[in-house]
Amino acid sequence: MSYHRQVADWKRGLRRVLYPAYEARVLRGIEPLSDSLPKHVGVMLDGNRRWARAVGRDTAHGHQAGAANIEPLLGWCDEVGIQVVTLWLLSTDNLNRPAAELEPLLEIIAEAVDSLADQRRWRLHPVGALDLLPDDIARRLKAAAEATADVDGMLVNVAVPYGGRREIADAVRSLLHEHAAKGTTLEELADIIDVEHIADHLYTKGQPDPDLVIRTSGEQRLGGFLLWQSAKSEFYFCEAYWPDFRRVDFLRAIRAYALRERRYGV
Repeated sequence: MSYHRQVADWKRGLRRVLYPAYEARVLRGIEPLSDSLPKHVGVMLDGNRRWARAVGRDTAHGHQAGAANIEPLLGWCDEVGIQVVTLWLLSTDNLNRPAAELEPLLEIIAEAVDSLADQRRWRLHPVGALDLLPDDIARRLKAAAEATADVDGMLVNVAVPYGGRREIADAVRSLLHEHAAKGTTLEELADIIDVEHIADHLYTKGQPDPDLVIRTSGEQRLGGFLLWQSAKSEFYFCEAYWPDFRRVDFLRAIRAYALRERRYGV
């Protein structure tokens, strides 16, 4: 065995020994901050393709590895008492990817959602432009929501395909249709419309806005995620690609949030 391989194996072994102890220490540090923990966490699951390239595998393998990390994340959220999680699994822009990549990705997402629904641990809620999806994928997402509607567990928003600008446009369109059905004129609507009218027509209507938004892969931008809802959110950017995102990374994000002095967008 080469020297470099020996060093790499030694480092992996050291991490296996040290990380559980470090995780436990971070978790103990969070417990006194329980009153300051987020209620709603949005997660941008970014970096699957770059992770696949880094390990010498194809894109589908990266998406599969990313899907496998969703259930652990939800378990970590349960552990600290998160009430709502929004997972951005596919953007509306991603629908423009080549069919050779998009079709396997959609199937991976649908299988992951099917698996979560089968467990009946969480209440699943698709958020996004479902009308842009192939009919069979849209049906599976809706079926997962119906199958978990009575589950008394954490609410999990599955954002597929999601775009913040599209959501706001859809909300305004829905608002206009609602008032047209009531006979409200455009002039009357213009006089009364406010932010709450639009909020009531978002995909996440009735839910609290995200307190914390986490993005993996080192990118430090929103990219259109929850544009309306995140106006007063705190942000945490993690260098790890999504398939490598660990419990300790999640706990660090929660701890960083709990230690911040929130100014609510000011």
